[in-house]
Parts: sequence; structure tokens; C-alpha cells
Amino acid sequence: MNVSPRAAARLRHGHVWVYRSDLAASSPLPPGSVVEVADEAGNVIGSAFYSSSSQIALRIIWSGGQPAPDPSSLVEERVRAAVGLRQTLVSNSNAYRLVFGEADQLPGIIADRYNDVLTVQFLTQGTDRDAIRNAVVRTLADELKPAAIVERVDGRIRELEHLPPRQSGMLLGETSATIIQMNGIQFHYDGMQGQKTGAFLDQRENYAAAGRYAQGEALDVFTYQGGFALHLAPRCAKVTAVDSSRPALEAAERNEQLNRSTGDRPEIEWIEGNAFDLLKDYATSRMQYDTIVLDPPAFAKTRRDLPNALRGYKELNLRAMKMLRSGGILVTCTCSHHVPEHDFLEVLRSAAADARRSPRILEKRGQAKDHPVLLAVPETSYLKCLILQFTA
Repeated sequence: MNVSPRAAARLRHGHVWVYRSDLAASSPLPPGSVVEVADEAGNVIGSAFYSSSSQIALRIIWSGGQPAPDPSSLVEERVRAAVGLRQTLVSNSNAYRLVFGEADQLPGIIADRYNDVLTVQFLTQGTDRDAIRNAVVRTLADELKPAAIVERVDGRIRELEHLPPRQSGMLLGETSATIIQMNGIQFHYDGMQGQKTGAFLDQRENYAAAGRYAQGEALDVFTYQGGFALHLAPRCAKVTAVDSSRPALEAAERNEQLNRSTGDRPEIEWIEGNAFDLLKDYATSRMQYDTIVLDPPAFAKTRRDLPNALRGYKELNLRAMKMLRSGGILVTCTCSHHVPEHDFLEVLRSAAADARRSPRILEKRGQAKDHPVLLAVPETSYLKCLILQFTA
């Protein structure tokens, strides 16, 4: 399949996507097929999975002029390499990402480890083929000998990819429940429950960093199942954690009980509520904290959402900054790729000016190392986490 000069140049610089608008006219291809990709002159650039429905029409799986190996064998080899890499990157945790799509040369495939339970996702027409699915599951089972493998299905993505409906379910084993450990803290986990693949593994290293800086009275906003709150508790005199989801807070309370035997910890106050309303009320009441964590969901799902997202981030951070005592710590995050770091920093600068505060950056952080970033594919970098100290 021939692609435009713009797409050919991008591929030769290391990107791995070709958008539908960059395809030359061609005959219809079977959905999910592996196709040879060439520039307008016919020079072969590589091979790719083809999607008949996505705006990302091609995802490169093999670069160079030589014919691609058998896709199933290639996937097996790369899954083994991805698992091996995590063994060098991850410590003090038995929950982490095993396969991160394009960053592991496995576009459309996500796999996570939660102790002895693995989860997998097949997100494109090319990776939903039986041969590819079986290769991934077989290799993960051989490499890690898990008690269970769970497929997590994103119905919206399957609809966009024009894939038939499928339910999340067990691919191996009988139970999806286990107990995981991150940074010495334990969490209940069920592979059939929760958001994403069940937990926010990309924040694992940021949880630990927040715990190192935590002090005094702490407020964790958008706590979900207590990831940040439980890491703050060992260092704080009091922790309040907020989320709008009652089921998430119930899970967080169970996680708190799981860690009761690991030392002196303050009892965490779990509050169900809207974060914007709660911060407004707390700021109006002049409540003060020594540590505040803001870890909201992605406000910008698309580039069109960016202006509203930036306004939302500013409102949250402005209210938090007004509530921090002198010397206080703010851990503030955005998980949207569509919010560039420089825009997020500008939001924080503007909020600090309005709050008449003078923070300094202690750390600029991103997603955990098991979510590696491809230099030529900025889309693989999405999580920004800043740790600020307020000296006045």
C-alpha cells in the first residue's frame, strides 16, 4: 500500500502510524490484514496492520525493505522481549505493565501483570485475529505461569474498529481476584472490575514519590481506590480522600483495612463527592492542608477538548493552591496526551499568580518506566506529574 510523502517521511523518522488521509487510492483490503507499506515511488518502508475503520489506517509492525516475518512469530518474540524488559525496570512491585502497545513494537496490544493474574487487551482489527490473540496469550502463559489471564474489553474501541461485540472474560484459570503489592502497600484486585485494566499502574512510581514528600494533614482528590492516599498515610497525621464513585471508595476502604497491620497509620477519611464542588467549599471555608494530591481523569479526550480542559485544570489547581500552608506540597497530574507539558505548566503558573503563591518545582515526573515512551511517537507520552512546594 502506497502512502503520501508526508507519511513516508514520518515513518522514516520513526513514527509508526499512517492516517487514512495519507493513503494513496487502492483496492479495498481485508480488515486486520498485514500489508506492505511503500512510498509513492514504490520503495518499501515496512509492513503494517491495516484497519478498515480507524483513522489510524496503518500501524507499523516491521520496518525496512525485507519481508516481515510471520506475524504470530513476530508477536511471540516481542512479547518475550517486553516481559524481559520489565524484569529489569520494575522493583518492589508485582503489579506493572507488561506490554505497552507501540512502545513495545506491538501496536494494539496491552498486557498487565497483577501478581498471579494477567490482563490483556486487543484493540485493533489486526491484533484481534485469532492467530495474534493466541500467540499473545500462549507466550504470556509460558513466560510467567500465571494463575489466570483475563481479557479486558473496551466496547467503545471495538465499536470504532468495527469488531464484533465481545465480553470481558477469563482466557485462562478460574478466578480473577488476587492481592497485589506496589511499593510495599497491598491492594485488592479483581481483573473483571474497575477502570482501564483495573488499576492505574502508570502512577505506581508517582505514588511512591508523593509518599516521600507527604507531611502533616493531606487531601487526596480523585482518589479512585486509594492509590495516593494509602501512600500518603504512613507520613501524615491525617488523610482525607475524595472520589465521586461510591464503589471505588468502598474498594479503597477495603485496601486500607488490608494495610492496617503494616504499621502505624492514621485512619483515612473517605468522602464521596464532586471534586470541584468540594474544593470550592473547602477553599471558601479556608480549610488548610500540608499536602494535596490532584489526580483527575483525562479532561481532554480530543484536541478539541483542550481549552475546556485547561480551564478545568486551572480551577482545580487554583483552589488547591489557596488551601496549602506555607511549606506545603502539591502533587498535581494530568493523564491527557492532548495537554502538552508546556500548557500544563502555564496553567500552574497562572493559577499560582491568581492565588498569589510562589511555588517551586521539586520534581517533574511522567508515567512509570514500565510504560516507556518512544522518542519519535509523542503519543506514547501522556502522563504529567509535578510536585510543587509552596514557600509562601
